[in-house]
Amino acid sequence: MPELPEVEITRLSLTDRIQGARVRSARLGKPLRWPLGVAPEVLVGRTVGPLTRRGKYLWMPLAPAPGAAPEPGGVLLHLGMSGSLRFEASLPPPGPHDHFELDTDRGLLRLTDPRRFGAVVWSEGLDRAPAATLLARLGVEPLERAFSASVLHEALRGRRVAIKQALLAGDVVVGVGNIYCSEALFEAGIDPQTPAQQLGPERCARLVTAVQDVLRRALAAGGSTLRDFRDAHGMGGAFQSQACVYDRAGLPCLRCGTPIRRIVQGQRATYFCPVCQRS
Repeated sequence: MPELPEVEITRLSLTDRIQGARVRSARLGKPLRWPLGVAPEVLVGRTVGPLTRRGKYLWMPLAPAPGAAPEPGGVLLHLGMSGSLRFEASLPPPGPHDHFELDTDRGLLRLTDPRRFGAVVWSEGLDRAPAATLLARLGVEPLERAFSASVLHEALRGRRVAIKQALLAGDVVVGVGNIYCSEALFEAGIDPQTPAQQLGPERCARLVTAVQDVLRRALAAGGSTLRDFRDAHGMGGAFQSQACVYDRAGLPCLRCGTPIRRIVQGQRATYFCPVCQRS
């Protein structure tokens, strides 16, 4: 699933090229998780503004032409579990997994999503429904100053679920997906099965540092590509080749040599070292 690094890589590979583009037409393919909410024609004639990201959502403002009747608005995009955005001067004819296209005077933006859990949703603003509703329960951004040891420690109070599941929930901190969560917990030396409420200030500080370090390294590597992810240039990520525990079940820990274990938590695979990571 595209997580925060992959979504941010997508934004960075797209924003400078598409900002200022004028929409000539819009096309919908098979239905995605949620409907667009307006007729595709509402997007035509609008100008693309600067792309921003909140968690795993991208916000693409679409300003009406000067003097035009339509109100300002934009589309909130989510890549789902297998989606990717591509933006090129020209692309091949759409296939069965291409579900949204925005043809502009600078190129064609296409959302490809084989599993159709992604979304493109019209909203009159980030502070208006449905965008405001979808973003309301998101936690702090992990690479911003708001994510600190004290904030994490307070948020975990009374949470009996395992720390990995607490991080993946997204209401404490956003975008720390399955790969990055496993890697951060390894770097912090924390057993992923540890009840979240048992983490004290010291371990919370280690975990915050580890999360930020892992995400920054993932951004530098272009994210992770396990199956489907590509950035807006069509390039895959390489962080998966740097993983210390993820997808390494049975292989020796890079620190102590103990075989990496794989368990399932909340229907997601978890990888950890039973010696280096303690509860």
